[in-house]
Amino acid sequence: MKVLVAGPLEPFLRRTDVPPEIEVELLPEGAPISAGDAVAIVAMLTRHLGAAELDRLPGLRVIANFAVGYDNVDVEEARRRGITVTNTPGVLTEATAELTWALILAVTRRLPEGEALARGGAWTGWAPTQLLGVGLGGRVLGLLGAGRIARSVARRAPAFGMRIAYWSRTRRSEWEAESGAEWRELDELLAVADVLSLHLSLGPGSERIIDERALRRMKPGAVLVNTARGGLVDEAALVTALEGGWIRGAGLDVYAHEPTIPAALRVLPNVVLLPHVGSATEEARQGMWDLAWENVVRVIGGEAARTPVG
Repeated sequence: MKVLVAGPLEPFLRRTDVPPEIEVELLPEGAPISAGDAVAIVAMLTRHLGAAELDRLPGLRVIANFAVGYDNVDVEEARRRGITVTNTPGVLTEATAELTWALILAVTRRLPEGEALARGGAWTGWAPTQLLGVGLGGRVLGLLGAGRIARSVARRAPAFGMRIAYWSRTRRSEWEAESGAEWRELDELLAVADVLSLHLSLGPGSERIIDERALRRMKPGAVLVNTARGGLVDEAALVTALEGGWIRGAGLDVYAHEPTIPAALRVLPNVVLLPHVGSATEEARQGMWDLAWENVVRVIGGEAARTPVG
């Protein structure tokens, strides 16, 4: 049975016990699919798998996405063909939550500006008004979404003295009772959040949910952080908001058209930009591979996937 591993995932594959009945074919990033006899594919978010691609894989039984998100896969088309689609939830939760806080602190305390000043040799000494940021104590952490990563981000908020408010399509009363989080209507959340952190999946109803209207409703001193999906934000509107002082700043790890980052964002001093490294810890990436591979082995062995989607 042939399994396609699409993308630069060979380091993880080398640490894997591959059953003798499985033949692995490595498919370089960007290379077209040609192994029509494959029964499984491990794919990254950059690998689009729609009807045209699935036509080239008539024997495919499972798509194991090396990610929590799966907007690169036409799930309905896969289901119609009897193909199981899986993802990797849970294993990257803590890593992404940690990076979310790194971005919050980097923006509110202007860390990249300070690092550039120190590294560039232009620092002339301590000054009472130099690179003033804002503290987090007593402020509102607003969460758009209430999934695993959002709840993990919220769990760290009390350490910074922040109150938690959130919006999601489904209220989580039990979590509210445990965490003290307050559910707000979307427009109200936008208006009260001092830090707005995005944790929604990308799909109908969430694409560009942070548009010009949403940005105008936010506080002038608010910070936007996105470690979820770039398509949640209207990037042109965000540039306008940052240039015009509608909000204080932004911390971004994801973009609408990766790896392209709009030039207008790259020159702004009040935005911190990272190259999609939310899950970039050794533990998280290995866990993602292990879970994706387990899903492949289970499905082609006749068992149910551990983490199916859709």
